Amino acid sequence: MRGKTVETRRLAVFVDLAETLNYSRSAERLFLSQSTISKDILALERDWQVKLVVRAHRQIHLTRAGRLILPKVKRLLQQETELTQAIEHRFWQRERPLVIQGLSSLPQYRAFRILTAFTRRYPEIQVTFREASLDHLAHALDQKNVDIVFTRLVAATPPAYQTLVSDQDQAVVLVPKDHPLAQRSFVTPAMLQGEPLLVQRDTLSPRHPLYAVFQELATQPQLTYDGRRPELFLALLNQGAGVSVVMNRAFDGTAYPNIRAVPLRPRVTSRLAFLKQADNPAAVVDLFWRFAEQALQPATDAHETS
Repeated sequence: MRGKTVETRRLAVFVDLAETLNYSRSAERLFLSQSTISKDILALERDWQVKLVVRAHRQIHLTRAGRLILPKVKRLLQQETELTQAIEHRFWQRERPLVIQGLSSLPQYRAFRILTAFTRRYPEIQVTFREASLDHLAHALDQKNVDIVFTRLVAATPPAYQTLVSDQDQAVVLVPKDHPLAQRSFVTPAMLQGEPLLVQRDTLSPRHPLYAVFQELATQPQLTYDGRRPELFLALLNQGAGVSVVMNRAFDGTAYPNIRAVPLRPRVTSRLAFLKQADNPAAVVDLFWRFAEQALQPATDAHETS
């Protein structure tokens, strides 16, 4: 009963006594004295000017008025509980940050627009975003200090996770515009044999959709980039340092006029998705999830590759 106002406590005492029909039992359940139980019932009867309970032969019974009032008191207590929870959740959402970990390429996908729209809609909620590698993201939710992950999916996700797909992507080969491959309508892994290859560390992970492509090439990369600044990687390609195989929408190549993206064949695709623990009870996580679901309701993404 700690934390309740006197008025609310008296209502709760009446509801409990109506269930136990025993002053001693209600006192034990509510951690109050029997005299407090009795005083609370008398106070309600005085304020409402009605008799709620009667004693007869050491037994307690609700009066007819008590039985009529009881459902209304229960509803009132339920409404008070719901109001308290709503207030506490609102305060909690302001104080507790929403922690999201994701790929550094997040700004290239629709998921980024969802995240920024969420922060504008709920400015009182603190959002923390951390970049992480594909391998790290595979286990980030198991650490319990991350609420939501934005990652690239290849295999089926574990049943403990809920998945919300935001984007689709496909693989392309980045080549200098003066390279013979730049004139082709598509490039196969066999055509890349002997070419100076630049790769990002994430693409060498078995969890990446391009892993099988690099296994097929069986060629040591000339340069492996293990950073989170794609502009550095693109600058190397723009200077004609080599060729690379990447997911098409992971980069913004508009500022690099010497690079051409040629479709890779056979086609390699992947999905980009938000993931969360299915049993995460946090209200702020549920709020973001429902917001993202609503944002993704339109079935067509104008940027989706065909």
